[in-house]
Amino acid sequence: MGAKNNVTEFVLFGLFESREMQHACFAVFFLFHVLTVLGNLLVIITINASKTLKSPMYFFLSHLSFADVCYPSATIPKMIADTFVEHKMLHSFNGCMTQLFSAHSFGGTEIFLLTAMAYDRYVAICRPLHYTAIMDRRKCGLLAGASWLAGFLHSILQTLLTVQLPFCGPNEIDNFFCDVHPLLKLACADTYMVGLIVVANSGMISLVSFFILLISYVIILLKLRNQSSEGRRKALSTCGSHIITVLLVLMPPMFMYIRPSTTLAADKLIILFNIVMPPLLNPLIYTLRNNEVKNAMRKLFSIKKSLGEK
Repeated sequence: MGAKNNVTEFVLFGLFESREMQHACFAVFFLFHVLTVLGNLLVIITINASKTLKSPMYFFLSHLSFADVCYPSATIPKMIADTFVEHKMLHSFNGCMTQLFSAHSFGGTEIFLLTAMAYDRYVAICRPLHYTAIMDRRKCGLLAGASWLAGFLHSILQTLLTVQLPFCGPNEIDNFFCDVHPLLKLACADTYMVGLIVVANSGMISLVSFFILLISYVIILLKLRNQSSEGRRKALSTCGSHIITVLLVLMPPMFMYIRPSTTLAADKLIILFNIVMPPLLNPLIYTLRNNEVKNAMRKLFSIKKSLGEK
């Protein structure tokens, strides 16, 4: 933390100053978080318990669901708990840096997992005869492991850059969690180079991933023209789910981190959308549009019901 660091805690303003709005936030985000955790855990349990959902797509989906449990859990429970206190939210220096690392690690992993899923769909549609040979268990494990490692490295870099900055006051953050741009704004040092690294690290990862995914899905859609109407319908349904998730996950961080180290009034609402909505909607997007998952869930519930009756 350095000798120049006089800050031991940060004061977070939260989403709203009004007590009535804070209480409304508690009700809404508590419900959202419970539904997010339960929905994603249901997807994970269904995929691991089912004998039919053993393809690489569902392997990656179970990892994505686990990341979707962890990502909002790094920030939302603390925000919910802080709605009960009369004064502004207090975060210790170490707690703030831990939250920064956790949020960006799980958020980054989510982006890399979506890229791995797009590669899986590309191989399945564009090279179907070689699919099982290319996407074997070892390759899937390596892609998933690389996604988690890349998320960790992405986050540890900007956390280490932030933690070594001198903070000598003020210590007030107009946000509901400790994010990198507001922290750079509080540092009593020139953060221009650190800000550029953050843009390269967070913004460019989102932008490059977006273009990789865009190109892969354009190639997939062009390839689908040569398939039968039934095969085209099934592939479009799966790819449509992926495209919706990609847009939900990547658009907010591209807006937030592709620009230099500045904070805008809309930032905390945009990042809140990114933290809350994709993890909440992903279980619905991937189950309501997927008959295999819905059938596996029905079998899972029918087995539990029969065991309960016995």
